[in-house]
Amino acid sequence: MNWLKQGKWIAGGFGLTVLLMGTISLVSYRNTLALRQRAAEVEVTYEIIDNLSNLYANMAVAESGRRGYIKTGSPSELGRHRRAIALMQSNWQLLAKQLENGTDFEREMVAQIGDLMYRRIVLFNQSIATYKPDQSDDISQDAITVKSVEFRDKFQNLLTYLQASQKRNLRSSIASSRDSIRENSLLGLLGTFTSFGIICGVYFLVFWQEKRRQKSEKIHQLLLQEKEISDLKIQLFSMISHEFRTPLTVIFSASQLLENGLKDADQSSRKNLYRIQSSVKLMNQFLTDILILTRAESGNLSCQLEPLDIEAFCLNLVEDFQFINKNNTPIKFVSQGLMIRPYLDEKLLYSILSNLLLNAIKYSPTGAGISLILGKDSDRIVFQVRDHGIGIAEEDRGKIYEPFYRGQNVENIIGTGLGLAVVKKCVELHRGEIALDSQVDKGTSFTVKLPILP
Repeated sequence: MNWLKQGKWIAGGFGLTVLLMGTISLVSYRNTLALRQRAAEVEVTYEIIDNLSNLYANMAVAESGRRGYIKTGSPSELGRHRRAIALMQSNWQLLAKQLENGTDFEREMVAQIGDLMYRRIVLFNQSIATYKPDQSDDISQDAITVKSVEFRDKFQNLLTYLQASQKRNLRSSIASSRDSIRENSLLGLLGTFTSFGIICGVYFLVFWQEKRRQKSEKIHQLLLQEKEISDLKIQLFSMISHEFRTPLTVIFSASQLLENGLKDADQSSRKNLYRIQSSVKLMNQFLTDILILTRAESGNLSCQLEPLDIEAFCLNLVEDFQFINKNNTPIKFVSQGLMIRPYLDEKLLYSILSNLLLNAIKYSPTGAGISLILGKDSDRIVFQVRDHGIGIAEEDRGKIYEPFYRGQNVENIIGTGLGLAVVKKCVELHRGEIALDSQVDKGTSFTVKLPILP
């Protein structure tokens, strides 16, 4: 699953990078096409400006050739004039072709330039036609020259204006080309850095996912090891419990037989038998408690909820404890006459109440009364065990549910420190709660509340 997720991250990052680079490439391609178009426009503008300069230069050459021919009558000057006229016409035709797709203003300027050019050519032809080598007609030639100069000035103004317009177009095209080049450069840098960022982001995400996967695997391995250890502990304690219970049962049975056979024995002998029986019971309870705690810690202790005749259960429990209670401590059962069958785990409930009753008997003086009270609080069943024993000190109350912890005032009383830890675990498995009320040397009251319904 983690590898599939990493593959998706990589594919997504690669796809995003390709999409980004494709978009940038498309925009760059469009900008490049626009740049090429502007470059072509710049080239055409340069050609127009050069053609205008050539047109004006050829016009000046034609004028110079005409004057040279009029002054000297030289055929070479006439030839130079006619070649310049031909070049002028060619220049104008090229100009008209170059600006045929131009603005209306530019086409109008070309038409005016052509009109002035042809009108001046007509004047040139008139001047040459009226020229006679042996006759002087200075008045006529001067008039033609004045008219030609007038046309030349207009022609020059039109050329200058059109050149200025083309130069403005040239500057605009160059500026647009610079902007396109700058935009392409910025897009390239943006694409490069963004792609690098995406690749780095995908790499770090994959790296992070890999670290998480390794950490999860490590935790999984540790959990497996802990489970194996817990299973081994359960097997070990189960084996110990089984191996110890058999001889303990034999010892207890033998002590009972001895007790029945020594009815007339002295008090000292009977007291020793009671000690043997008490030790066996304590050992059995210890084995039961340690096994319950081990299963609870490993998660192998479940709560099997079934309807239970709670009053009959409590009466049987009190009767059992009265029978095994050698301290002659009276146990009083008080019930509110509940006609309900709550859903409880009978074995876990037995561990709860038996440990509370054993503690009450153990830490109460001989003959002191103990009460087991059964009641109901809303949707919960309530058990309360009260005694008039040594009580629990204030500083011990926060630790009494810890395994193997014993209070400071019970040093001379035999115990394992597991009873209340077992009670706490069993109450938690029922999703219930336990409360303590105690005063030193006056007694202790434990209240257990368990849900009636599952």
